[in-house]
Amino acid sequence: MMNPLVRLGELGQSPWYDYITRDLVASGELARLIREDGLRGMTSNPTIFEKAVAGSRSYDDDIRRFSREGRSPAEIFETLAVADVRAACDEFAELHRETRGLDGQVSLEVSPALAGDSEATIHEAERLWAAVDRPNAMIKIPGTAAGLPAITWCIADGISVNVTLLFSVERYAAVIEAWLTGMERRLDRGLALEPVASVASFFVSRVDAKVDPLLDRAGANPPSLLRGQAAIANASAAYRLFEWSLGTPRWDQLTKAGARPQRPLWASTSTKDPHYPDTYYVEALVAPRTVNTLPPETFAAYRDHGRPAVRIRESIAKAPAQMKALATAGIDLGAVTRELEEDGVAKFAASHQSLLSGIEAKAGELVGR
Repeated sequence: MMNPLVRLGELGQSPWYDYITRDLVASGELARLIREDGLRGMTSNPTIFEKAVAGSRSYDDDIRRFSREGRSPAEIFETLAVADVRAACDEFAELHRETRGLDGQVSLEVSPALAGDSEATIHEAERLWAAVDRPNAMIKIPGTAAGLPAITWCIADGISVNVTLLFSVERYAAVIEAWLTGMERRLDRGLALEPVASVASFFVSRVDAKVDPLLDRAGANPPSLLRGQAAIANASAAYRLFEWSLGTPRWDQLTKAGARPQRPLWASTSTKDPHYPDTYYVEALVAPRTVNTLPPETFAAYRDHGRPAVRIRESIAKAPAQMKALATAGIDLGAVTRELEEDGVAKFAASHQSLLSGIEAKAGELVGR
């Protein structure tokens, strides 16, 4: 039987890996995932790097050396992260060439502490893009209100962008506008559009993790019929907006000039509720011209028992009734997604700070040896 992950790629959805460590590359495991499991890209975030550095001794020699050179924890982290992303980009380089830039990207995130500062985000994105120095890198920029101008600027400047921490369809609409505007600025300047890639990372399971307890407390009648519906309905509405954007005159002009779509990327697709199947969100959101970034456990689960088939049309058809039922039950999805954005930025910022503190503590221990 065909590997379900490979089949996803054939159906138009690119499976990416929501995980990165030095060991994954050095051991040859990343090359195997690309070769055998149809892996087509990779994402990272501060939480992932925090686990990688804390959970491995592979970084100890570098932390000791950089600390003795007088580098700060932030400088040490950036050096380590850039090296990991560059190495992963090199593993994906052939796929990036074969797909003419559609896939094979590896993402590195600007500091979440800058999510409210457009100018600082732009400067850090430019610096990280130059530091990684790979055509298949992507710089992750939070899709906050302050992130929108940074997205437009970076796209216009030729930086490939992974827009992260998207929860609401309304914010996603603003991200599409930021993307189109950036590409139009490149076109007006006579610059090539084809090398610039982008994805819009729409977070999924976190929505249900927030909504389901609200349904339980509201006494939805019966709550079991609404639980686990908000996230998929929300993502389906986003996909419908994506498809609409591809039918506009603005996009028609850009695609004729060589632009590729800013694909929706489904993030946070592991299940948080043990009552749901471990591939619940992956199965419901199989759709052409999308990406699904999977943590290792969900990636392995889908390889083992995934049932790939395009189901997005079913999800889109159900979404209006589901949204109406949620509103009737007293769920303000707009308020929920605003809270999730704020929580997401805060959690990533906390992970980033914890990572720096961990590096500082580890450096102190290692330098003394």
